[in-house]
Amino acid sequence: MTKRIKLDEVAPDGYKAVLGLEKFIESTSLTRKHKDLIKIRASQINGCAFCIDMHTREARKAGETEQRIYALNAWRDTAFFSEEERAILALTEEVTLISEHVSDETYQQAAKVLEESYLAQVILAAITINVWNRIGITTAMMPA
Repeated sequence: MTKRIKLDEVAPDGYKAVLGLEKFIESTSLTRKHKDLIKIRASQINGCAFCIDMHTREARKAGETEQRIYALNAWRDTAFFSEEERAILALTEEVTLISEHVSDETYQQAAKVLEESYLAQVILAAITINVWNRIGITTAMMPA
């Protein structure tokens, strides 16, 4: 693969703006587990190898099980995820696949099981990881 620009060097103010959004997400009341599930699932859908590698390692370090990480792309077919996690994962998938729109059913289910401010934080976390995935893929960032 050919060398590509490093956005943090070429457009530092724009990169810092994205870092500011990430800093906000890290300051929210979202649980570490929920943040990890959002980041891993969106990165799987987008095919961002750099982010998948980073966020699965972070999730393991934070105590996430190998079983749940391996089953994440088939979460609907397992009993490994709570009702709240299922709502978060469904919403994350639809935010990530935004051209298909976020369905009323998915949104209403998330609104039913998540408090309003937590729902807002989930939406912003899904949007943020999608920004990072697009940076990673466009600039060809590779895991170490």
